[in-house]
Amino acid sequence: MSTNRRKGRAVESPPLTDLFLSFLKLGATAFGGPAMVPYIGKMAVDQKKWLDEGTFRDGVALCQTIPGATAMQTSAYVGFRARGVAGAAASFIGFALPAFLLMVGLSAFYARSYSLPPVVSVFNGLQTVIVAIVANATVSFGKTSLKGFRDVIIAMIAAGMFGLAVSPILIIILATLLGLVLSKTNSLPGLSVSSLRRSNSARPLLIITSVAALAFVVLFFVERKLFDLAAMMFRIDLFAFGGGFASMPLMFHEIVEVRSWIDGQTFLNGIALGQITPGPIVITATFVGYMLYGLLGAVVATVSIFLPSFLMVIGVTPYFDRLRNSAYFYGVISAVLGSFVGLLLTVTFRFASNIPWDIPRVSLAAAAFVALLLKVEILWIVLAGTVASMFLL
Repeated sequence: MSTNRRKGRAVESPPLTDLFLSFLKLGATAFGGPAMVPYIGKMAVDQKKWLDEGTFRDGVALCQTIPGATAMQTSAYVGFRARGVAGAAASFIGFALPAFLLMVGLSAFYARSYSLPPVVSVFNGLQTVIVAIVANATVSFGKTSLKGFRDVIIAMIAAGMFGLAVSPILIIILATLLGLVLSKTNSLPGLSVSSLRRSNSARPLLIITSVAALAFVVLFFVERKLFDLAAMMFRIDLFAFGGGFASMPLMFHEIVEVRSWIDGQTFLNGIALGQITPGPIVITATFVGYMLYGLLGAVVATVSIFLPSFLMVIGVTPYFDRLRNSAYFYGVISAVLGSFVGLLLTVTFRFASNIPWDIPRVSLAAAAFVALLLKVEILWIVLAGTVASMFLL
């Protein structure tokens, strides 16, 4: 077994099976998305001693900066630091697998029972809970991302443009350009240079990227519908700065508004199912893929929505110390995160417009929002909403 040097002490490289099984166990209880990051740190730093505290903090800063689901990327980062690209893959797959399997099961159940009266009542209530969850995400995202008047203006512009049906990807691109123009001599919080040393990941990254590109080409010629699904999910994750919730405006716009693959209420139901599974909210992609093309669609959508996150972790990690000292990089990230606050605000209203509001639904949404403000875990809120819906709706 090889050893790695971290901050002056030798650390044994864990077996790939240990990485996979450890993250598989953690992934089975990974409710709350980004809230799982401290638990990943506790396991990787305190229990397993795969990384030291400084290296782990650097990884969290990286994963919060690049697009994608933060908890998923943090699992890949830990594996990457412990055993290179193979370790990143073992950790990443182990962490995501429980959520994928459970979401496939729930999607199959939903496809066969969504028209039954008890199921209709439950999802009528859960849709209001999802509106409360997205509204709370908007508030939380705004608190952490809007650091000045400039960020607020960008958020307002993004909300207005999205409200006028401008593509969210175009909005993000415009925010990027605006961030470059308005960049100041700031940098991200200091990171330890030693923990971000270069790794020999260029060749494995090239191989994985080439295999992925070949798979896209095969899908294009063999099954164009699956190619369209894969390309869309890949593009969504590539632009989802700020974590899993940032993907919701992009996914809703592409799937419901542009392509009309499913309606708004069904999309909300998919998010609701995603909230009772462990893992990130982007696992909703599995539901979408299953509803469109069955199990194969679920696999294609899931791999495509997670692939950019994985590639960026193993590709950017060796160079992040250089990037974080760039005022332009920091300005772009700040502007893009500000735009996502506006996108989330608009999508909250769009989700709400899909619901026939009445007193029970308003009461349920208000109770869920207050519970979220009081830091009650999302899983318990969804479960309580399920029970309440059976009696109120």
